Amino acid sequence: MLRVNDQQRSARPRVGVVGLGAMGLGMARSLRSAGYEVGVHDLRSDVAAEFAREGGTAFPTPAELAATVDVLVGVVVNSAQIEQVLFGEGGAAERLRPGTVFVMCSTIDPATSVELEGRLAESGVLYLDAPVSGGAARAASGELTMMTSGAPEAYAVAGPLLDAMSATVHRLGASAGLGSKVKVVNQLLAGVHIAAAAEAMALGIKAGIPAETLYEVITHSAGNSWMFENRMPHVLAGDYTPLSAVDIFVKDLGIVLDSARPERFPLPLAATAHQMFLQAAASGLGGEDDSAVIKIFPGIDLPKPEDG
Repeated sequence: MLRVNDQQRSARPRVGVVGLGAMGLGMARSLRSAGYEVGVHDLRSDVAAEFAREGGTAFPTPAELAATVDVLVGVVVNSAQIEQVLFGEGGAAERLRPGTVFVMCSTIDPATSVELEGRLAESGVLYLDAPVSGGAARAASGELTMMTSGAPEAYAVAGPLLDAMSATVHRLGASAGLGSKVKVVNQLLAGVHIAAAAEAMALGIKAGIPAETLYEVITHSAGNSWMFENRMPHVLAGDYTPLSAVDIFVKDLGIVLDSARPERFPLPLAATAHQMFLQAAASGLGGEDDSAVIKIFPGIDLPKPEDG
């Protein structure tokens, strides 16, 4: 296993990644491609073992991984999972040494991110609020966008690793919270755009326009969006294998709405999109790709896999 000498760290920070989903696995591979030693932990031991066969190192618990690294990157689904990774049984916080950095890449409530920074600071552990955007393909190619905030000391240790995982690293402030606030705004747009793309495609299909024709026209017209262009091919192929699931946007748009409520700030489009994803999840589609929100529209004949 990877070992770190407390008296003398290697010239390159040693890094661990917790959470090898569609994003985390790509990020771990990007770090390895950049020449870093990468240890990993995932609840699915077979996924971690596969990464180890590629040249990384798998660890049975976050704590055992944390003891070996200078930077620990968390890429889990939600704040409850981050809590478990850091402070649960076998959690990383008990083994992270003073001066090491925890890089939080999940979409969570900004206030929770601020709280995590404070709790880790009690043990001398540095924290970067660093949610990511770009999807699985960009994670695998090291071309994510990272929305980060944190102390200069954290950037001094983890900065080169952020660059290895990303095409663009936005440094938004000197303390946690700002990165997550920007991610909340991004997720508002992402969720609304997916819902609008699904609604537009559903209307076109209902009107008798061939789905592929509609896609070709819209992607070369002013009504196009990144989400329409990226997600509607899943509909055309009839393939709802989750790259980002419906349940993710139930969560993320819920965070968007929760963050605005204390400010008494109205978000009518986000609320409508949230209800659309909730309806899809309630219909049993929560584990499908987020483009499956199109299935909530009645009376349309969606493309089947064999049609693609």
